[in-house]
Amino acid sequence: MSVMARHAYSLLMRLGQPLLRRKLARRGRQEPAYLEAVDERFGHYSQPAQSTSELVWLHAVSLGETRTAAILLKALRAEKPGLRILLTHGTATGRAEGRALLQPGDIQVWQPWDSPAAVARFFNHFKPRLGLLMETEIWPNLLAQARQRAMPLLLVNGRLSAKSLKQAESMAPLSRPAYAALTAVYAQTEADAQRFRQLGAAVAGVFGNLKFDASPHEAQLETGRRWRQAAAQPVLMFASSRDGEEDEFLKEIRAAAQAQQAQEAMNSGAKTTLAGFKALIVPRHPQRFDEVAALVAQHGLTLSRRSSWSGSPAHSQEAMQADVWLGDSLGEMALYYGLSDVALLGGSFAPLGGQNLIEAAACACPVVMGPHTFNFTEAAELAEAEGAALRVADMAQAVTAGLALLHDAPALAQAQAAGLAFAARNRGATAKTMDGLRGYL
Repeated sequence: MSVMARHAYSLLMRLGQPLLRRKLARRGRQEPAYLEAVDERFGHYSQPAQSTSELVWLHAVSLGETRTAAILLKALRAEKPGLRILLTHGTATGRAEGRALLQPGDIQVWQPWDSPAAVARFFNHFKPRLGLLMETEIWPNLLAQARQRAMPLLLVNGRLSAKSLKQAESMAPLSRPAYAALTAVYAQTEADAQRFRQLGAAVAGVFGNLKFDASPHEAQLETGRRWRQAAAQPVLMFASSRDGEEDEFLKEIRAAAQAQQAQEAMNSGAKTTLAGFKALIVPRHPQRFDEVAALVAQHGLTLSRRSSWSGSPAHSQEAMQADVWLGDSLGEMALYYGLSDVALLGGSFAPLGGQNLIEAAACACPVVMGPHTFNFTEAAELAEAEGAALRVADMAQAVTAGLALLHDAPALAQAQAAGLAFAARNRGATAKTMDGLRGYL
């Protein structure tokens, strides 16, 4: 049954290749990076073929996984200074972030499309001796061929939500052999580990979340804090917001301001719709920056974009007069957390599973999260229990709670301290992961 399921899946993946090319062409109109080296996705490479099996393959599908991979990669290079890395990604943001991780001798390409031929060309061309998949990436043909080639393939910092488990179980003839093909899984939590075991994966350790071992970008964080102080106004941030959530956020901050009859003048003397605080939106996906900017205008609010600032927003009349700031840059989350007093957690107000709240805690920025945090269940529960995050039922409650915290200095200070303690208390996953990997290195 499982063989038949993979044959059917492989046929669909072969037939789907023209659709993928069209999808990439459409996506490339907004993000030109998707038009870069498209043939790599089908196993055709400009890089010379490898004659020996010395590369360690590290797969980080998107931006978040690539940032986590950077933590592990730093430890790997410290352990094996001459290590050569084959770095793969599925998204343009991941690929762009990954470029900064490369050293001479390393190779970066797109993840191969999961058809038998593309996967075979990938393995034959690069001949990796070890594969490390970050967090969630399970592809049936990729895993099956790695096993056939006797190449160790490990899932590192593994997470598997109850929702993902249910989806995998609904496709058991395809998913169970894939999970069983993993050499080992290093899970984030015992709950993740139990779900992996239910699918037949070999769990070799429960090591915590590598994201706790990331240190915020100190220069960015300090710059953000200076800017916040200079602006002399509290900032309510919507961090890693997702499609549909910004509309609700803008409705609620507008309603809150109107309820307070907030028609105060800014330092410039100009009237703003939102008096007493600034709203900062940092969308999760960069291709949506213009869409969110248009949405702000539709709500009758004025906007200033980070990309238009030459320095502190306090030095820009446009920024100080604007109701909403748009964080339309990549790689500056520490700056945005430093600039903000409180952050609403994107992806948690729609059934999307939430985004990573660990970086916010490490930057001493308290988090208000919605009901949907299944992608980071344990981290969200721990943060809530320790006072680093507050859970609410919907966006209306989130804005109310966020604004209340902005103007309650003792409660804000307590939540900031709780965030720092929470982040510090859960470090150590990198050392445990390296202990597990040494036998493979």
